[in-house]
Amino acid sequence: MPYGDGTGPLGNGSGTGRGMGRGGGRGRMGGNSPGAGPSGYCVCSQCGEKTLHQAGVPCYSVSCPKCGTKMIRK
Repeated sequence: MPYGDGTGPLGNGSGTGRGMGRGGGRGRMGGNSPGAGPSGYCVCSQCGEKTLHQAGVPCYSVSCPKCGTKMIRK
């Protein structure tokens, strides 16, 4: 029996519908959230100073070069 669409064999009874399954969501690095990937900027919420984000260094651990406030990811 060729299935071709990745659903597997048809079953009898309830529970045979197709859901999102594994990998059906947005993925890990999709958006401006913690762990948003290596590119982007760190922005000071106090004065608006913007610096390039460094891979492996969370923005919240970086102090603003102008005013010293902790920065956030944008």
